[in-house]
Amino acid sequence: MRVISVNLGKRKSVTWKHKTYETGIYKYPVDEPVFLGQDHVEKDDIIDRKFHGGIDQAVYAYGENHYAFWKNLYPELDFNYGIFGENLTVNDLWEENIFVGDVYTLGETMLEVTKPREPCAKLGIRFNDAKVIKQFWETTKSGVYFKVLKTGSVKSGDEFVLQSKSTNTPSIAEVFNSKKG
Repeated sequence: MRVISVNLGKRKSVTWKHKTYETGIYKYPVDEPVFLGQDHVEKDDIIDRKFHGGIDQAVYAYGENHYAFWKNLYPELDFNYGIFGENLTVNDLWEENIFVGDVYTLGETMLEVTKPREPCAKLGIRFNDAKVIKQFWETTKSGVYFKVLKTGSVKSGDEFVLQSKSTNTPSIAEVFNSKKG
């Protein structure tokens, strides 16, 4: 796996279905390296810390390989990297092959796989269509949250290097499937 894009978002007010929301889901690629702190990505606005950021959700990665699936469903959208709210857009990310507890080095950092992303209303806002949430649940294309074991900077082009393969733990896809229904 390799980082295709590093994405950051700023706080944004959005009116959707007659209600105003504050969100940081509007993330866009940046050209410079970003610092991955212990519980967040530096310069990335987190609005609701109850559900976003924190030790076990410090960094969110999503597979660039999943974009074609979503582009087919939403051809009218401008699919910039970061559209799923991910900090890192990664090539060749398959949730079936990534296991809770796997440890990777990436750039200057060391990351541990913690859990899949569970979609919320903000994804519907970003896609301007609430049905994307149900569609997201109907796949295993959840993306991956990481805990930061060693802080440091990452940039586009950095490779994930497996340091420790977890044994007897579920894959991210298995965890995601267990949360359905």
